Amino acid sequence: MKSASETVVRLSSDRVLVIMAKAPRQGVVKTRLASSLSPEAVTAFYCCLLDDTLALARSLKSGDVEVAIMCPEADVDELARLAGNQARVVAQKGKGLAAGLDSVFAHFAEGHRTNALRRRIIAFNSDSPHLPRSVLEDAFETLAAHDVVVGPTHDGGYYLVGAKASHRTLFAGDGMGTSSALERLLARARALELSVGFAAPFYDIDVADDLTRLAEELRLAPARAPRTAAWLKEWDSAAH
Repeated sequence: MKSASETVVRLSSDRVLVIMAKAPRQGVVKTRLASSLSPEAVTAFYCCLLDDTLALARSLKSGDVEVAIMCPEADVDELARLAGNQARVVAQKGKGLAAGLDSVFAHFAEGHRTNALRRRIIAFNSDSPHLPRSVLEDAFETLAAHDVVVGPTHDGGYYLVGAKASHRTLFAGDGMGTSSALERLLARARALELSVGFAAPFYDIDVADDLTRLAEELRLAPARAPRTAAWLKEWDSAAH
């Protein structure tokens, strides 16, 4: 039986971290790596990324962060097996990343509007084990003072987006996954008169150059993402 203080902590928790993921199936995940890796290697690499990203999410310094996975409905069972007890897996409504992001904020923000403490909800990539934990902590702090927080990528997209409410037109289907994705998101935020704060810029793991960069980073600090570091060490040895 929980004590009164434990119950208060649980009820006052206001941070939710949602990983946008897919089941590791060939031809579905990290497709831009197909020119550099075999289909089997791509899915094995993605499993490592996802596992380490889950560990990163669970490692935030405060224990009051709910960790979840948002995914296509057909992927729920497989991802639930992979996640074990590390995260709750929720099926998105609709298809594609825009629908997935809509589902994140509709699911986790709606129904909590009457709470004295509004939930801060952040969605981020499933291939982000290289993110410093401080980036996620700082993003939650930034969101406390803004309507939206965004983590830009160096290629014009974004690896992280957070909000405290569901904004139905914030994620239009156009431009997702392109070099104009961030620009379009910011334009829609301005149209909705939402204040926007920013997390530190970072990079996605999309092409072979990204693998090389990540391999070098994790060679120096493998504990940041141990499964991914071990996989990349083997890949780098085979490539050279």
